[in-house]
Amino acid sequence: MSLLLEPSPTIIKEQKLYREMGLTDEEFAMVERILGRLPNYTETGIFSVMWSEHCSYKNSKPVLKKFPTEGKHVLQGPGEGAGIVDIGDGLAVAFKIESHNHPSAIEPYQGAATGVGGIIRDVFSMGARPIALLNSLRFGELTSPRVKYLFERVVAGIAGYGNCVGIPTVGGEVQFDAAYEGNPLVNAMCVGIIRHEEIQKGIAAGVGNTVMYVGAKTGRDGIHGATFASEELTEQSEQKRPAVQVGDPFMEKLLLEACLEVIHSDALIGMQDMGAAGLTSSSAEMASKAGSGIELNLDLVPQRETGMTPYEMMLSESQERMLLVVQKGREQEIIDVFAKYGLEAKAIGRVTNDQMLRLYHRGEVVAEIPVDALAKDAPVYHKPSQEPAYYREFQTIEYVPTINDYEETLLALLSQPTIASKEWVYEQYDYMVRTNTVVAPGSDAAVLRIRGTNKALAMTTDCNSRYVYLDPVIGGKIAIAEAARNIVCSGAQPLAVTDCLNFGNPEKPEIFWQLEKAVEGMSEACRMLETPVISGNVSLYNETNGEAIYPTPIVGMVGVVEDINHITTQSFKQPGDFIYVIGEAKREFGGSELQKWLTGRIFGKAPTIDLHVEAERQQQLLTAIRAGVVASAHDISEGGLVIALAECLMSTKGLGAYVTIDGDVVAELFSETQSRFIVSVKKEHRQAFEQLVQAICIGEVTNDEMLHVVNGDTSIIHVPVETMRNVWKGAIPCLLKSKD
Repeated sequence: MSLLLEPSPTIIKEQKLYREMGLTDEEFAMVERILGRLPNYTETGIFSVMWSEHCSYKNSKPVLKKFPTEGKHVLQGPGEGAGIVDIGDGLAVAFKIESHNHPSAIEPYQGAATGVGGIIRDVFSMGARPIALLNSLRFGELTSPRVKYLFERVVAGIAGYGNCVGIPTVGGEVQFDAAYEGNPLVNAMCVGIIRHEEIQKGIAAGVGNTVMYVGAKTGRDGIHGATFASEELTEQSEQKRPAVQVGDPFMEKLLLEACLEVIHSDALIGMQDMGAAGLTSSSAEMASKAGSGIELNLDLVPQRETGMTPYEMMLSESQERMLLVVQKGREQEIIDVFAKYGLEAKAIGRVTNDQMLRLYHRGEVVAEIPVDALAKDAPVYHKPSQEPAYYREFQTIEYVPTINDYEETLLALLSQPTIASKEWVYEQYDYMVRTNTVVAPGSDAAVLRIRGTNKALAMTTDCNSRYVYLDPVIGGKIAIAEAARNIVCSGAQPLAVTDCLNFGNPEKPEIFWQLEKAVEGMSEACRMLETPVISGNVSLYNETNGEAIYPTPIVGMVGVVEDINHITTQSFKQPGDFIYVIGEAKREFGGSELQKWLTGRIFGKAPTIDLHVEAERQQQLLTAIRAGVVASAHDISEGGLVIALAECLMSTKGLGAYVTIDGDVVAELFSETQSRFIVSVKKEHRQAFEQLVQAICIGEVTNDEMLHVVNGDTSIIHVPVETMRNVWKGAIPCLLKSKD
């Protein structure tokens, strides 16, 4: 739309055109009061994106305050591009997770690819070198042609961007459930390494300093992407395809290297990614954080399309762009650094002292807005919360399944897409590039060595959204606890959390209740396990035609392995090793894989969790791993004990397991009771292990390539490892090839 065709401030108000941009009547009235006049078209657009949930967290801020965000290792908490945690030796780890759900539902390849690109920029904007990517994905059932298409294209987009930019995609998770049929979840996480003295912040400080634009030119892609991400998906959402950005990983690689070089110049004051809301959010947020103002001359903004208006330039979400603030008079130093990489760095404005965002175009002021009104003083809403009727009903249900054939059930569960091997996914990712990956995808957590030290980093993403749906407080606790379990099983001490809160429409009291309660549970677990939340993202309005996804608070967690000799994996190691189980099974089947397979539904009570017990068992296991008396470790999660045993055998050659169980057979085999682990121990370490860990020996690793489970005198499972492996590995490729 040209400037001449833009509606006047009066028409915007009278025809309520601001509603199309996402502003409510009340919010538009607030804008009028703040400005003391009617906003023009550009100003209306700027307010609408900055006050969207995606940028302002206006519906979730009161809830987010419940998270513990401080700890002895935390160097940077929420509020910057990424959180940062100390790992000793003058080094720190920076990490963050973000969603790209709505774009991926409309244009899955570019939606996923640009999600990866954006999270990489968040990390290197802090001055950290990205060393690893992870993801957490949710789709509908793989029997639907559309779900197959979304799944294949999202994975291709993640692989296409990550592989080209040269950062290994080392871990993640994928789950399938009908609740995500119309609204898939694509959450991308990036982890980086940084020296303490190189930490950067996104601030526009120092009156008179120069604002510089670097990276790709601005186009018309992604306009109103932040607003699009703050509304429900409907049948009309396909028309929002232009709101999906297009990524260029080769440009990103150049930008990454240039930015990591420029941080060594003391001419650099601040740096921020132009992410959601593009030039608008980066400029307003940098000024607001510094208590300053900012002036931009939009005629100087590099543009790849002709005739772009101020509205289009400010709201474009073109990718691979950064905003820098540089000491006045030292611009050429910065220009020279970027020129080495074939990139243009261009002065487009300056820092002021009047706390205003002022935009010039063709010699005229086209927008003048207080920066704090766009950033820290954006409206905050305390939404009504109401316990849903389904929750009260579920609390009265005690679901106990009946199983007649244990072998058949084992093989059926191994073929469920959520449990089945994700090799089809991660084989498309380059997870060995840069050669630091020690534990590749497929174990409890990915592990990367830290060059120049004897340490390593373990990292994972986790969330069982079915539990959160059944009971958000318990489900929130379990999401944190399971992530920590995976880190501990790898031989690492959990350090901190980044989270991506994926929920439905917060304007519905039952949905807001889910969000509120899940955060309560997560916060309690974070405090108990000493894993503060240092960064994250909120993605609301994940609904399709009024139907919400399961509440899905994805947890990204990073831990430190103090000595690479402590690195542990889930696979059994050698015949004769004893197999131990830590924790006892209860008859808990609500939300389980077994329940879903048998009934096709999720209902009843979530499994209980005692955080004191969780913390104690994790600490005992980590102590034993560090003492060198644990051969393998794996947490018991989806599918229960027997699935965990099978998973411990999948990557082995020539090994099997002989296990004896007592008591309630169905509960022992398939219950998803929390805070449990499968551990294997060499014979010579048995006594030392038992002194450190409360565990029960249930069997030993064999050399017959069979999983043999006995109850009393009765053999209840006797199945070749190869049979299990074929079912487990073949499930997802088979579903993708089927024409049903």
